[in-house]
Amino acid sequence: MLASQRDLFDIPRNISYLNSASYSPLPLRTQEAGRAAVGRKGTPWTLDAGFANRQHERARLAAAALINADPADIALIPSISYGVATAAKLVTIARGSRVLVLENDHSSPVLEWQTRAEAEGFVIETVRQPDDGDWTSAVLATIERPGAPPVGLASISSVHWSDGGLIDLEKVGGALRRQGAIFLVDATQSAGVLTIDVKRLDPDFVIFPTYKWLLGPYGRAFIYIAGRHQDGIPLEQTAFGRRDVRAENDVYFADPRYVSGARRFDMGERDHFISMEMAAIGMEMMAAWSASAIEQRLSMLTERIAEGVRGAGVRVAERRLRAPHILCLGFEGPDFKGSGFKDGMPAGLVEGLASEGIYVAARLGRMRVSPHVFNDEADADRFVAALARRLRG
Repeated sequence: MLASQRDLFDIPRNISYLNSASYSPLPLRTQEAGRAAVGRKGTPWTLDAGFANRQHERARLAAAALINADPADIALIPSISYGVATAAKLVTIARGSRVLVLENDHSSPVLEWQTRAEAEGFVIETVRQPDDGDWTSAVLATIERPGAPPVGLASISSVHWSDGGLIDLEKVGGALRRQGAIFLVDATQSAGVLTIDVKRLDPDFVIFPTYKWLLGPYGRAFIYIAGRHQDGIPLEQTAFGRRDVRAENDVYFADPRYVSGARRFDMGERDHFISMEMAAIGMEMMAAWSASAIEQRLSMLTERIAEGVRGAGVRVAERRLRAPHILCLGFEGPDFKGSGFKDGMPAGLVEGLASEGIYVAARLGRMRVSPHVFNDEADADRFVAALARRLRG
């Protein structure tokens, strides 16, 4: 099993940071690269002409490796919402069809479609948060609901951010293909930890940022765009998205036709001085460890916690239904939905744990625990002991 990588991070022994689903700390190597990069921006005359392109392509290659994509199918973007807006500009959703989103999913894969629905004539159908925690069955039942209009697009997270519910992308993708529907995956909570193979899955879009599980900075994200959508118009019009629009030319707009592949969809002002290298380092580290090894380690930690809290007045979803790296604890209440547990979670519990150097998150009435490769068994056991003590109190 992959060992704890705590030595690669600046995390004191008295800190148990179990909140990577919100944002991860940066590895020491990435921090050093960031400091050096700030220095480069301070002395830009030291950069050679090919520096920017090397930064962009290094990050593109690292992102592609995480999902088994061709680098030519990856665009550099700043956020998930930017990626969803890009996708929305590239597709046409049939009038009268359904766009599926998840109840209480994050805003990014939802709001773009809600904003467009009335003008474009499609309806939003929300897959309700299942009482039993089985998101996959709930999504499949919604897709195949008898008598319902066809599904035009599904825009869903691969792991639900609030409850850690795991969605079987292959089963959902197969059901969508049978209806000829477009499939957009927000892989924020899974890229790098769970295996995603776009060559096998064949989604239309996969989008993920670096600031959570990929050990990177804010403002860096990536979108996989299937080849069938790559002839569309980008969200932004940039010189580098065209074949030959360059200041070095005698004629600036020498060839304004778009470049091939997904590179035309790169955001404007691609950062290459500072955070692009930082993003690449984190993704390269994740790939070197491998998703399967990371998943095995984090599954061990979350299961250790799940076993430790049994009988302490909290509820944990079945192992087969939850992501291996995110554990959500529901407190005694009428059901597994967020509002049911809100009344049961003791006030100040998350803040109290933080006062002891144990960091988790409150999400829609649950407590979300999300370890990463820098955590170890001592972190898990410390959390279990502190939670039990506070619940008894």
